[in-house]
Amino acid sequence: MKIFASRIVLLTILALAVTLITPEGRQTTVAAPAFPNPVLFFIGPEYITMDGKKMVRYRFNVANQDQYPAELFAASPTLPPCGTNTNASRTWVDFYDQRGKRLRGFCALSKPADLNSIWFALAEEELPASWVYIELTDRKTNTKYKSNLAETTL
Repeated sequence: MKIFASRIVLLTILALAVTLITPEGRQTTVAAPAFPNPVLFFIGPEYITMDGKKMVRYRFNVANQDQYPAELFAASPTLPPCGTNTNASRTWVDFYDQRGKRLRGFCALSKPADLNSIWFALAEEELPASWVYIELTDRKTNTKYKSNLAETTL
């Protein structure tokens, strides 16, 4: 019985050693840092005229913008451009209505504090969706951070 138990221990140690020696056992992957999801809230409407057309700009802030490091918004010329902007930021921000329809995007925010001046605009006669959300997409790690649903009225 003692020999049998010794063999089991030996085989277990050998199996563990083989696992650690294989390329899979030595591989290291860089995991994306876990940042909190954005907490989006409505600031209010802003009535503007763009190209002679009356519009409403729906302005939002991100309450926890200070929990995101500056490098998330650094210019990233090694990543694909945003149109002709070859220095687009590492993280892009997109607005969606509650059904998932994209409303607007930001690809050149330069610091976390810029999350406190994001918006989407609609023609003055157009009603906004009742709820919207944003997604922050870290293009370097291919990680998305989805916000809560935020109302579009005060």
